[in-house]
This record gives sequence, structure tokens and C-alpha cells, in this order.
Amino acid sequence: MREKKEAFFTRTYIVTILGLFSCFLWGSAFPSVKIGYELFSVDASNSYEKIVFAGFRFFISSMMIFIFCLVTKRPLRINKEDIPKVGFLGIMQTTIQYIFFYIGLSNTSGTKGSILSATTTFFSVLLAHFFYKEDKLSVKRISGVILGFLGVTIVNLGGSGFQGGFNLTGDGFIIISSLVGALAGIYTKKVAKNISPFAVSGYQLFIGSIFLIIVGILGGGENIDFTLKGMMLLLYLGFISAAAFSLWTILLKYNSVGRISIYKFSVPLFGVLLSYIFLGERLLGINIVLGIVLVSSGIIMINKE
Repeated sequence: MREKKEAFFTRTYIVTILGLFSCFLWGSAFPSVKIGYELFSVDASNSYEKIVFAGFRFFISSMMIFIFCLVTKRPLRINKEDIPKVGFLGIMQTTIQYIFFYIGLSNTSGTKGSILSATTTFFSVLLAHFFYKEDKLSVKRISGVILGFLGVTIVNLGGSGFQGGFNLTGDGFIIISSLVGALAGIYTKKVAKNISPFAVSGYQLFIGSIFLIIVGILGGGENIDFTLKGMMLLLYLGFISAAAFSLWTILLKYNSVGRISIYKFSVPLFGVLLSYIFLGERLLGINIVLGIVLVSSGIIMINKE
């Protein structure tokens, strides 16, 4: 059974479809979260309110995964020795990563934040080289990552530009968030080896979300207004994370980290395009096209290894 699943989830076209779909979902979170901040009256300058908002979003995601598993009779039970592993993954991937991300994003520009968050792929490919023997660095892999990063940079520099000096609690925290995210991705592959990807995603999101909510409230982020429209949007955001994290965990379970991580470069592209469609944000022409070409070239290059 495992051999059949591995054969299916390692096919190039399946990896491409699921990888891009996951990143499309994450990209759609950009405009959705912005709308959510307005509906929930989240103070744009209050990072702790954003952390609480993220906590509720991921909590709903975990509940959706649990319900899906119960309805489809997928295994949710994990061994006692795996509980600390999943718990640690949740704290690392959901709590720590997003605390650094939201605080960092509140102290730097959106352009710099988007570009610096793309360093997750750099860290993933580099660190995987030392953790997994099948994930060795190669000229094609390095070239693919460079092309992808250039694509993200060009898309974002079409706007206000990359200005200002280095800010530890802004730029530095975004980079730390990216590093933690990369480590979490590598650890996810190890944890999911003998556990259902849905169980891994559900439990880690549940545990991580609880800590996010606690940290956010302790930081003074409890002043959030709940409305019917806001709750409907929060359900969609919950679905985004539930589906994207589950699919991503499946891909990591059966493929090398380096092969999957390259798709993360498409997240900012989807974010820019969907923000234009739903928010009417400015869409610059040639830089978007060039960015898509570079990211696509990077993905193709790594998949041809």
C-alpha cells in the first residue's frame, strides 16, 4: 500500500499539481488575511492581535482536519512516543515561526518581508543537504533556487523598492521565521515517516494554535471583534491552512525536501495576483511576467534532476 502511494505522490505531474495548489491556497491567504483584519477590527500595528487572529485560524484548521479524518475514517491515533515529536513540531512550525513572522512583519515593509520570507526555500535546500542523503546539493538545485529567489525579488521590487537598513526586530525576525520554517519542514518529513500526514498536520496545528492564542492574549491582543462575516472568512482561512498543510506534509513524506521546497517561491506570485483580483492592489506588468518565468524555470530545473 505504501509503495503504491509513494509511486503516485512522487510522479512529477502529481507533485507539480499538488505543490502549486498548496502554494495557491497559501497565496490566497494574503488578500484574505488583509480583509480579515478589517472584519475583525485588528489593529495593523498590533502584532499580538495578529498572532491571536492566526491562532484562531489554525485552531479551526486543526478541527477541520480532525472532522475530515473522522468522516473518511482516516487514522488519527499516534503512538505515545510520537506525541512529543508532534507537539514539538507544532510549537516550532506553528507557534514560533508565526510569532517571529508577525512581529517581524510589523517592524519592516511588506516588500522586504515578502522577499526575506522567501529565504525559507534557501534554508530548506541547504539544511536538507546535511539531514537527508537523498537531498544533496547539486548545480541544478542551486541554480533552480537562485532563479526562484530572483523571481520573487523582481515581483516585489516592482513596487516601493527594497529600502532602509537592516532591522533586527523586523528583517531579522522574518529571517529567523524563515529558518524555523525550514527546520520545521525537514522535521515534518521525519515525523510523518510512520504517521498519517493528516494526523501530523491536525495535531501540530492544534497544539501550535493554542500556544499562539495564549502568547497573543498575554501580549495584549485580545481586543478582536467577532462578526458573522468575519467568522465566514475565518472558516475559509481555516480551510486554506488545513488543506495546504496536509497536502504539503504528504508531499514531504514521499519526496525530497529540496524537490518540494522550490514550489514555495510561487506563494508570493499567487499572493500578488490574487491581491490584484480581490483587493484591487496595483499589478505591475513586466515584473510579474518575468517573475513567473523565473520561478517556473527554477521549478522545472529542479524537477529535471
